Amino acid sequence: MKLSDISDLSKEDILAALGLATKPTVSERVLSSAGLFGLGALVGAGVALLLAPSSGRDLRDDLGRRIRRAAPDLDDPFTGDAADSTAREGETRSAT
Repeated sequence: MKLSDISDLSKEDILAALGLATKPTVSERVLSSAGLFGLGALVGAGVALLLAPSSGRDLRDDLGRRIRRAAPDLDDPFTGDAADSTAREGETRSAT
């Protein structure tokens, strides 16, 4: 083994040879915890929807109504013409 071989080793290589590993930083721990919390929230929401005492059609209709009420000004993902529809609504309202 040459001296140049030793200088080419990284910190992780040396720690791995000793059977050690670096400690995760605080931000890495927080991000992994937040990711696990988010995943748990999504799984919990899915389970709650599956166990809801309504039929699938009723559930879809209810979710659709709630989404439309919560976000009426979002762009249509297929046409992208929220501004056009808002302008048409304004013209319709001013005509009446």
